[in-house]
Amino acid sequence: MTRDEWIAAFAAELEVEPPDAATVEMLLDLAGTAAHASERTAAPIACYLVGLSGAAPAIAGQVAAGVAPAAAGDDDGGDDDEGGG
Repeated sequence: MTRDEWIAAFAAELEVEPPDAATVEMLLDLAGTAAHASERTAAPIACYLVGLSGAAPAIAGQVAAGVAPAAAGDDDGGDDDEGGG
């Protein structure tokens, strides 16, 4: 079974439409951003949060790109942005 076949079958079981090719690519990019900016396990959770929030994958990808550099800056041990909303 291919990725697209599995996604289509899973979507059918959930009674939703499967994502189009562009949305799949955006979600894969988002997952890659999350995985490379943190631990690999952040990728599926990030995609879950997109679904939970109802955010468009393109917007979520932009948000993730903004979080990635901020997370990388945390390596210095500073708590400058903690609690800043």
